[in-house]
Amino acid sequence: MYDKDPTSSQQTGALPRAATAALTLDDEVAEPALLSLRQLRSAVAELSTALTETLRDERTSAAARLQRAQAMLYGLEGTSPPRVESEARRGLAPWQLRKVLAHIEANLGTQMRNKDLAAVARLSEYHFNVAFRNSVSEAPHGYVVRRRVERAQGLMLSTQKPLSEIALECGLADQAHLTRVFRSIVGETPAAWRRARANPPE
Repeated sequence: MYDKDPTSSQQTGALPRAATAALTLDDEVAEPALLSLRQLRSAVAELSTALTETLRDERTSAAARLQRAQAMLYGLEGTSPPRVESEARRGLAPWQLRKVLAHIEANLGTQMRNKDLAAVARLSEYHFNVAFRNSVSEAPHGYVVRRRVERAQGLMLSTQKPLSEIALECGLADQAHLTRVFRSIVGETPAAWRRARANPPE
């Protein structure tokens, strides 16, 4: 019969008997056990964060955390990078690229944020930015601005609408905003570009 220790399992925060015994083992035995506890604690933290990100629809980031948790549980942490990062380096999947480009074309007249485009592709904003650049060779914001300018060029050639109205139809704040981004991409002002094509040299 063991003597009952009043400070053991009945006291809040006391260590279980097995854990207490493990701590009294020599260093060669105790150290691996403590490392396993640390790995388990880290894996549980990763799983908890993955669940939270899944609920927030951050599925790609959640998948990376699940892979890290799995590696910790099997003692393989650090042996290989998360697969989702290598997938981001390869670019968007064909269905993701189609959906994102179609969304951009359908919404050129409205405000578009990177996080909105990432949601269309079902990726975190970080991984979307990397994957989009690798697929299109251009950052999402730069691509959207270029498409706005190209839409403005089409309207300038096919309509007599004033530049202020064209700017709004292309999702730009005003004519000054259109002039600034148009010049940075085309190399001349919208008015000069339109005038040159309305009255081509003989």
